[in-house]
Amino acid sequence: MEKLQLGKSDLYVNPVGLGCMGFSHAYGDPTDDDVAIRLLREAHEIGYDFYDTAECYIGVKADGSISYNEELVGRALQGIRDEVVIATKMGVHHDANNKLVMDSSPETIRASCEGSLRRLGIDCIDLYYQHRIDPKVEPEVVAETIGELIREGKVRAWGISETTEEYLRRAHAVTPVTAIENRYSMMARQHEAIFPTCVELGISYVAFSPMADGFLTGAYTPQSKFEGKQDFRERMPQYTEEGYAKTKALLDLLQALADEKQCTMGQLSLAWMINKDPHIIPIPGSRKLERLRENFGAANVQITVEEIAAIDAKLDTMEFDVFGVHAAR
Repeated sequence: MEKLQLGKSDLYVNPVGLGCMGFSHAYGDPTDDDVAIRLLREAHEIGYDFYDTAECYIGVKADGSISYNEELVGRALQGIRDEVVIATKMGVHHDANNKLVMDSSPETIRASCEGSLRRLGIDCIDLYYQHRIDPKVEPEVVAETIGELIREGKVRAWGISETTEEYLRRAHAVTPVTAIENRYSMMARQHEAIFPTCVELGISYVAFSPMADGFLTGAYTPQSKFEGKQDFRERMPQYTEEGYAKTKALLDLLQALADEKQCTMGQLSLAWMINKDPHIIPIPGSRKLERLRENFGAANVQITVEEIAAIDAKLDTMEFDVFGVHAAR
């Protein structure tokens, strides 16, 4: 499996990364620490070498204590630190109503960086994202602060999550950006307009929620019971009766293509973007070992340019209700 360069950095990763959020946050009650650490290590044995976390990925355990995702990732990767790329994020926290609060002031960025280094148990963050744009802080200020951290040896490369083209260009002009991390899937293609900019500037596109929060695996329906009161999926529009009905044609298309390629629906949805553009690196997440193996294997599914164009043409005729497009967390 050929590794891909992250932007113009000296970081190289396999074509499928691992989104670690679900072990602590948003996809049910936090996984037991020992189980999570074992699965994160087993993911490395499968071939994962690109781990994505964030300081705001936290959840409440059954005993009332806090599960810090960065701590789990850091503990799991002890002893293999030099074999992996660790990405984490700063700039947001959840308020009492679980809404995101943006803060990318220089003081907060520096404090967040120190906190992430401590929780991860490392001395340098490989890829450090601004998690969301803070309208109160200019991109040049954020980029200059990150540039200082890079010069201090605390960060190797940086990126921006959920960025716009204008914001990206302004930030990149101050401190070159290695990667952006935006939502992308067959059901969420609103950021495709930024692809040419990424190619022009030599920036990788890291795709989060590449299977629309699990929907494109075909494993869930409106009748599915999710995993505990901290699972956000039960509130997502694609899992309503109406949203599911709108997506039936896509699920049928995915199933037919997966049968043709002798792969799963989830693998087909990942392979669609992997084969579309070498700048795209999906980071699906799962807490199940068999799903981790399945997702990583998507890099071996071949889809031609012509097949991708045919899929896109059909997607252009479809309208979806999907989290992150018609709704926001």
